[in-house]
Amino acid sequence: MTELRVGILGYGTGGRVFHAPLVAATPGLTVSAIVTSDPERASRAAADHPGATVVADADALFELPLDLVVVSTPNKTHVPLALRAIERGTPVVVDKPFAPTVADGERLVRAAAEAGVGLTVFQNRRLDSDFLTVRGVLDTGRLGRVFRFESRYDRWVPRPKDNWRELGDPAEAGGLLYDLGAHIVDQALTLFGPVTEVYAELDRRREGVSACASDDDTFVALHHANGVRSHLWASALAGTRNPRFRVLGDAGTFTKYGLDVQEPQIKDGMRPGDEGWGVEPAADAGVLGVGDDVETVPTETGRYEDFYARTRDALLGEGEFPVDPASALEALRVLEAARVAGTERRVVELT
Repeated sequence: MTELRVGILGYGTGGRVFHAPLVAATPGLTVSAIVTSDPERASRAAADHPGATVVADADALFELPLDLVVVSTPNKTHVPLALRAIERGTPVVVDKPFAPTVADGERLVRAAAEAGVGLTVFQNRRLDSDFLTVRGVLDTGRLGRVFRFESRYDRWVPRPKDNWRELGDPAEAGGLLYDLGAHIVDQALTLFGPVTEVYAELDRRREGVSACASDDDTFVALHHANGVRSHLWASALAGTRNPRFRVLGDAGTFTKYGLDVQEPQIKDGMRPGDEGWGVEPAADAGVLGVGDDVETVPTETGRYEDFYARTRDALLGEGEFPVDPASALEALRVLEAARVAGTERRVVELT
């Protein structure tokens, strides 16, 4: 199989922990180039991927022969860098959030369509073990008519970090709403479809956080067109474990604790195919039922590797890209509405 050459823009957490390891682990793909202007990150990139060309800026990357470009840079740069890839006719993967605004995202989708260039979005948490398990439970129909979906993505980060994610400038698309919220909103839309109403509470809770900082304690409520209500939380100040998912139906409830393990596994040096890859601890298995009449539901195995395997197949003309950017636009519409709702303290209707 001919190796398809992949260039990765950015070697922060996204490029280093997610994209480069997953690309390298995918048969038929090779990490050909990495962009980072940070000397320490450049040294690490060269050590992690000795066959890759490490360059300091995007201009140098776009001079290289590539079959795919991955944009894993600060959120405000996603659109201009993806447009450059499209202009040179190179398919592109854009990290979440797809764009800072719906208008920006629409411009990117339109440019890709007009140029006939492949475009997809890295919504890797559609392949989380816990989310795959929720989908499986819903498919059984054993919850009956589902009326509420609860999702929490909590962390304990009591001290703000000095980076762009903490800035409140909307152009940065920082804060938990656009960071973790981009995942949990996407998951809710994937499960339950379009949204008609959005309500949000966007707060700054950590000591020392200025008035110009981004949200660090966030709640979003969605009313789906099918009647389901999604209640979504993300917090940087959650010191104990809360349920990751709870799904309520008129025939039962499913409750699941624990986070998907693939991110920490990659950080520890594991890769797809290694023994135990994507397997959560048995103690984190969810329960399904009513009252004391419940049963344990084994957790599905996480499958981040599917994203780049499907991307490879799409590049070879053997399938579709894994995430339709139109779905990312729908998530952006919800995120924009949530920002308005949280700022103006009102429910926002989507038509």
